Amino acid sequence: MEEAIAFIVREPAKPAVEVRVNFGVFAGRNATQAEIDDLARALNDEVESFAVLAVERHEFSGDSETSLRQVVIEVTEAYAGPEPEQLAERIVQRAERWAAACIHDRADLGELEPEL
Repeated sequence: MEEAIAFIVREPAKPAVEVRVNFGVFAGRNATQAEIDDLARALNDEVESFAVLAVERHEFSGDSETSLRQVVIEVTEAYAGPEPEQLAERIVQRAERWAAACIHDRADLGELEPEL
């Protein structure tokens, strides 16, 4: 089978846990690769396997254009454990600390103060 540049996903796999971090709203920039690596290290104690996506989303309509930069953390059902909601809350807490620290470290580019 030949590899394709673009392809249709008819039934996308849905994660059991999905946490979105509005990084760009507070930082005014995308998260760096080093910052994403730091987030992964912070999450390693919490969950065995997960995905981190750095998303730059553009939405268009007849009257407007919106750009949104987020970091999305996904955990499949196989690794979400018996209480995915509690896992999601713990991931949110770690992600908030991570984002605040990233923004604080580069305060000249952001407005959020960390609450560590």
